[in-house]
Amino acid sequence: MPTPLQLENLTKRQLLDCRICDLQLEIKHAPLAFRIQQLYTELAWHKFRFKPHVWLSDDWFCPDGIPGVAIPFYLAHKKLTQLECAMTMDVEGGNKQWCMNLLRHETAHALLNAYQLDRRKDWQKIFGLPNKTYPDTYWPRPYDNRFVLNLPNWYAQSHPHEDWAETFAVWLRPNSDWRQRYANWPAIKKLLFVDKLINEIRNKPAILKNRKTEHPLSKIKITLREYYADKLKRYNADGPEFIDRDLYKLFGHPKKMSDKNKASVFLLHARKDIIKSVEYWGGEYRFRINRTICQMAARCDELGLQINDQEDRIKIELVACLTMLVTSKMLKNGFHITL
Repeated sequence: MPTPLQLENLTKRQLLDCRICDLQLEIKHAPLAFRIQQLYTELAWHKFRFKPHVWLSDDWFCPDGIPGVAIPFYLAHKKLTQLECAMTMDVEGGNKQWCMNLLRHETAHALLNAYQLDRRKDWQKIFGLPNKTYPDTYWPRPYDNRFVLNLPNWYAQSHPHEDWAETFAVWLRPNSDWRQRYANWPAIKKLLFVDKLINEIRNKPAILKNRKTEHPLSKIKITLREYYADKLKRYNADGPEFIDRDLYKLFGHPKKMSDKNKASVFLLHARKDIIKSVEYWGGEYRFRINRTICQMAARCDELGLQINDQEDRIKIELVACLTMLVTSKMLKNGFHITL
């Protein structure tokens, strides 16, 4: 049974064959511990007596009725963080800023549970009815200034509970300057409400004080290989779709084939920079963007397409094309989200 230190010596194949419950991970052995301590420091700075308890699981979440936060196991060891990146092309919470944004967001859910805030009439007046059904998808409006911005994909717009969590996260962030940044947005009313509410409850004992956990690491019997098979299946369930006309616009109609100027070679060589830009402006998962580019490259070979212009110009047009495809998907189907 591998310990955290022995994980360093495992190959990717050996690691994927490990059961998650056998990884023997502890938060105290990871940079994650310092980020959790920073969260507690931020709460203490506001003279808040509440602190959520935390545990390792397979994702970020806060269960109903529990004033605590689950954190994905791959953040507890460098080797697992590297594996997550290799398998999905991304690590949710993989850098300090992103991790803190998520911790503040999930802490808001834990706080809501602890003080049963969504039962208050004033909370419901500001954020909406808490019993609204959680959607599988939602249709975000990027320029709707009734909502704050903390996590990607305009997450606050998906549900009243997420609106609350995002608003609290922006309020809690040190030096966020939310009073000035959101001064001319309708969202300022929500931030001012959070500020007033926290002042009211900061010294009150929580209603729920349990230290329960849900789906802890020790109960997850599947292997990492099974975990990623399921995760990538969900990632593969949706994504930007293109048609041949898009490729003809980018590369023109086929000419005499030359391996040197193949459009597919260009696509695969330039995809790293392209993925970064499309993810930033479109909010799509890197894995899905990469999949679409690979599909484009394969279709370019089938059509016999080549580079017909300067590479920098094609790269700009490709970013525009993919962003358009992401936006089209968003308007048609909404974002597929895990809540």
